[in-house]
Amino acid sequence: MAIRFTTLTRPAIRSLKPGASISEHGITFRRDTNGDGVYSVNVMVDRRRIHRVIGRESEGVTRQLAEEFIAQARTDARRQRLELPEGRKTPLSFEEAADRYVQRLRDSDGKNINIKERQLRQHLVPFLSTKPLSAIESFDIERYKKGRRTQGAAKATVNRELATLSHLLNQAVEWKWIKSKSVKIARFKEDNQRILYLSDEQCVALLETDHQGYKGRCIRLSPLLGK
Repeated sequence: MAIRFTTLTRPAIRSLKPGASISEHGITFRRDTNGDGVYSVNVMVDRRRIHRVIGRESEGVTRQLAEEFIAQARTDARRQRLELPEGRKTPLSFEEAADRYVQRLRDSDGKNINIKERQLRQHLVPFLSTKPLSAIESFDIERYKKGRRTQGAAKATVNRELATLSHLLNQAVEWKWIKSKSVKIARFKEDNQRILYLSDEQCVALLETDHQGYKGRCIRLSPLLGK
């Protein structure tokens, strides 16, 4: 059954003045001072509060998209309840899963435990926190990547953190904490090219050797070497 709106209507949205906002059924529309509008949602789903900015009016976001987001969140919550392991009544949060994951690695002499624990404690757990492990989605991953890059983290660093997250999710399936991995984690493409700097002696040796075309490639260095 469609939700009926009496306050957050299209005429009310169009006439809203800059700095003002309207809320109804967990959806808020705010008119910024530049004239653009922002939709956000703030609802309780399965005893968990979801507060999310949906997007801007200038980006094509509408009230309908906000309604669809809430409906999908409720559908996902029902699916998560059905997928709970036998005997468990509430979804396993990422924070709880991270604690159990590190402990399991220590009990089984896992690899790089200290590094993984640091990545979890300093970055992944503060970001994902109480998010159900089975509800992590691509949107969360992209927000995490963007946030870490904004903090100044290198792509390679973020990729190592995502590798730990991926391993945790894979192990969670193997250990039957969740029924399936909920998301495919896309990592940054890294620039693996390296610049090799040669010593003066190495350059001289290359210039004196016409092996595999090295002489032609290094000839531009000869003025620097007095050749």
